[in-house]
Amino acid sequence: MNSDQHKFLTVGFFLAMISVAGAYDSLDPNGNIEVKWDVMSWTADGYVATVTITNFQMYRHIRSPGWSLGWVWAKREVIWSMQGAEAADQGDCSTFTETMPHSCKRDPLVVDLLPDAPYNQQVARCCKGGVLTSWGQDPSSAVSAFQLTVGHSGNSNKTVRLPKNFTFYGPGRGYTCSHPKIAPNSAFYSSDGRRKTYASMTWNVTCTYTQFLASETPTCCLSMSSFYNSKITPCQACACGCQDRTACILKESDLDESVTGLNALLLQFTAHNCPIQVHWHVKENYKGYWRLKITITNLNYRLNYSQWTLVVEHPNFSNIMEVYSFVYRPIAPFISNNGTALFYGLKSVNDVLLEAGPNGNVQSEMILQKDSAFTLEQGWAFPRKVYFDGDECVMPLPESFPFLPNLANANPVPLSALACILVAIFVALLS
Repeated sequence: MNSDQHKFLTVGFFLAMISVAGAYDSLDPNGNIEVKWDVMSWTADGYVATVTITNFQMYRHIRSPGWSLGWVWAKREVIWSMQGAEAADQGDCSTFTETMPHSCKRDPLVVDLLPDAPYNQQVARCCKGGVLTSWGQDPSSAVSAFQLTVGHSGNSNKTVRLPKNFTFYGPGRGYTCSHPKIAPNSAFYSSDGRRKTYASMTWNVTCTYTQFLASETPTCCLSMSSFYNSKITPCQACACGCQDRTACILKESDLDESVTGLNALLLQFTAHNCPIQVHWHVKENYKGYWRLKITITNLNYRLNYSQWTLVVEHPNFSNIMEVYSFVYRPIAPFISNNGTALFYGLKSVNDVLLEAGPNGNVQSEMILQKDSAFTLEQGWAFPRKVYFDGDECVMPLPESFPFLPNLANANPVPLSALACILVAIFVALLS
């Protein structure tokens, strides 16, 4: 092996390690997208399969315009028909003269049907517009399925070849899929639960998320404030990258309605350049409790965040007593770590974070019981990590956290008053 080959392998290994490390989430170690492919029956030249997509991620959902799933056929397979989903491109089917396939592409890309799809095109758990709720919010809405009839593939376990190079978009980049693996045949129960049948063949694909693959820059930042300090700690400058001032909206009157339909971001001008800003405010301090307020602001004029999620790490979150405007759920991946909370909006009230403007924010206050570690010193009352829609937010630098006033210098005693006090003490001693 020459030096160039050695360098190439070293760099490749390093990038692979980064990808694996980036995909692992200590707060959600089992979070992934699972694609299960069940061959339900055989046909003259292929098979009928049910494909099930399950979002096992605790706090990362698949938002509109939804998921799309792709793969590369191992042979010269075609899709004769589909229910519950459709191929985005039919491809070149000019060699077929009698029955026209649904898709002839060697690398089809499949998308979910919309909720108003005709009933005869639907199957169970389909047609959600590609939107999947996170597992932590609602497991029943975290599953999507479709059915396809495959031809020119072989019609037995020995002749069928597994597709390869699976890709999953949710809706953008960020997911890396494994090679398909043969799994035990899935079991299915009749509606009355009395009969169990099995798939003829089953394989699984697992897709994991990596934040830096989804976006070159962060998408969220955190700012802070407290009742005991008038200073507000803003998001770090250029937390989500820096861009030309002319690419942002300086004030709402600058917003041109003729371009609001474009897909590109259109952000309100800020020093941090983030679409989402989370603000943490330590509001009050009681004898046995303390109160905080969390505000999430959408600075993007072109996107509503539906079914948003917020995850916060703080050691006192195991003692949350009351949450007023968000739904709260503790996350405890390890027994020793129960200071992580999942928040999301109340259904039909604030589960949609509207685009930038006067209504582009959601907020909640919460009361926590103090534990033995509670203190307002050294920034303890502020979070350790914050995630919005599954992506980690950029934190302020520790030295910029709001600090407690120095009581020794907060209200200095004038020298004249100090002299009077000393004289009074001296006179009292003499008497």
